[in-house]
Amino acid sequence: MATQRLGLIMHGVTGRMGMNQHLIRSIVAIRKQGGVTLSNGDRVMPDPILIGRNAEKIAALAGAHGIERWGTNLEEALANPEDTVFFDAGTTQMRPTLLAQAIRAGKHVYCEKPIATNLNEAVEIARLAQRSGLKHGAVQDKLFLPGLRKLDMLRRAGFFGKMLAVRIEFGYWVFEGDLQPIQRPSWNYRKEDGGGMILDMMCHWRYVLDNLFGEVQSISCLGATHIPKRWDESGKPYEATADDAAYATLELKGHNGERVIAQVNSSWATRVKRDDLVTFHVDGTEGSAVATLTECRSQSRVNTPRPVWNPDQKQTMPFLDQWAEVPDTQEYDNGFKIQWEQFIRHVVEDAPYRYTLPEGAKGVQLVEDALQSWKERRWVDVQALPL
Repeated sequence: MATQRLGLIMHGVTGRMGMNQHLIRSIVAIRKQGGVTLSNGDRVMPDPILIGRNAEKIAALAGAHGIERWGTNLEEALANPEDTVFFDAGTTQMRPTLLAQAIRAGKHVYCEKPIATNLNEAVEIARLAQRSGLKHGAVQDKLFLPGLRKLDMLRRAGFFGKMLAVRIEFGYWVFEGDLQPIQRPSWNYRKEDGGGMILDMMCHWRYVLDNLFGEVQSISCLGATHIPKRWDESGKPYEATADDAAYATLELKGHNGERVIAQVNSSWATRVKRDDLVTFHVDGTEGSAVATLTECRSQSRVNTPRPVWNPDQKQTMPFLDQWAEVPDTQEYDNGFKIQWEQFIRHVVEDAPYRYTLPEGAKGVQLVEDALQSWKERRWVDVQALPL
């Protein structure tokens, strides 16, 4: 059993997502476990170089996690033929340019979502990647959540029968910054800096809906900026120019050809009275299920109770207790790490991989369709992308 090195350029990993999910919980964890196992039993050991603008910060991050290589010169890193993969978790506005630069340098590319802030750039970078013959991928982490994996198992087992509807409730209260410290970066609420709920979350909902419930056909969306004034990291007030909530209805073509209705509410201005920060409720003719990030509960047709509507009496039926838990039948690893392992196998041994840049472009497409629907106050059909 042999171990081969995989040189990896990691850009933009000093931010919250890049550092925690991609560096620490994915690449560092993979290195600690001895690499990624290939189909023939060999192993691949990622050897990252961390690239960022702040030398002091990037050096401290590398030292804290036993990474020997770091730098501030991206061009120099891309010129090294020993490093064959480029990863970006920096700003969305810079991403298409950085990906194009890496592809032209002959690097396989993997990146966070959205892959661009607009559809033209997303399609352009996806086409460039396809023409290059290099491997490419975009993060679609929600598909690897334990709760959604259990939900998908129910779907594949035929538990729902004919799927009818999906309801996604996502969000929590993001503090404004005056009374309580903010817990999300202030740029998230400035449109000019690439912020906004629709840009951030519609990319996620596109791949979740397409893969688990049905291909998105059309959308009606209403956005909102509920909190018009916020305070930044230094305590300075600023105008929130980006949407902080989105309320959408979508039509899907189910995996068996049925029409599925999806309702998706996303908000950074809501207080949580749910089992988790996001819940996925699926109804079908033979059963229903509700998934959180980690859990899933189901109720079949034969176990569905018979509630009685009586507004004159307090409800006594214990609805929440009438759902059966879908058990853990395996250990669930970090979703970002799982997708990293899949992408590494794709690069090294050409293992199948479907979460490509064209799939990432579909997420940006749904963002633009949602924004158009909001602006024009109408349904928008989702067209096939020319890819």
